[in-house]
Amino acid sequence: MLRKILLPTDFSDNAWNATVYALKLLKDEFCTFYFLNSVSIDVPMFSNLSSKLIDNMKSDAMKELLELKSLAETSDANANHNFQIILSTEVLKDAIKKAIKEWDIDLVIMGTKGATGAKEFFFGSNTVSITKGLKDCPILIVPEEYDFTEPHQIAFPTDYNRFYNDSELEPLKEFVDLNNSKIRIVHINEKKELNDVQNYNLMMLQSHLNHCEYSLHWMPKYAKKAVEINDFIEELNIDLLAMINYKHSFIENILNEPVIKKIGFHPTVPFLVIPE
Repeated sequence: MLRKILLPTDFSDNAWNATVYALKLLKDEFCTFYFLNSVSIDVPMFSNLSSKLIDNMKSDAMKELLELKSLAETSDANANHNFQIILSTEVLKDAIKKAIKEWDIDLVIMGTKGATGAKEFFFGSNTVSITKGLKDCPILIVPEEYDFTEPHQIAFPTDYNRFYNDSELEPLKEFVDLNNSKIRIVHINEKKELNDVQNYNLMMLQSHLNHCEYSLHWMPKYAKKAVEINDFIEELNIDLLAMINYKHSFIENILNEPVIKKIGFHPTVPFLVIPE
């Protein structure tokens, strides 16, 4: 199956690191990688200069995109991989949405780093905006300076309060198939026992994952969820964190910019966000 992967880039080391992760992750897959760069300015602010300025910016960006494509082809040298470039004049989140529809993208992979002067921020503002708005494609967020490790251990936190359908879990299962990974389903236990709804959702989740190797883990409630999830990642040598982004979910909370600082969520492994 040909996979189509979107790689948004600002030509930084951080973006290139995410590209390297993508190429290694999908080394055995037939893939087309699309490098996307967005060139946009606030036209009213530059009314007279805007046209010339945008033309110059587009020219510079196209040159960098072509150089990036050449670098990827040279350093990757994988017959399974093909590279394309996309230059957009829309703001990045809109450019990504448009590219997903136009090129039938399967997965977005991008790097991120904390906001300047705020180490507790895992997401930069661009990543927050993009992840919040992405409703029809999973996104894999690669931490700054992360060295590639095959994702053999995948953490999947859940409170069992929500029913997951098979299509929502498909991206997770695809990652399992990529590297013969094991899913570590982790529940932070706020009460002694699951209620009837939680038990049913657990049973259905197990049935959806019946062809996967998985294990169930229970953690006592001793700290903020963000802290407990990071502890779980460290203790079980987790290589990838996966969550489904739905209304009132933990992930929706961390994408609320005013509370990011309070939650302090900054996992040290790549983070797969799956839209509902």
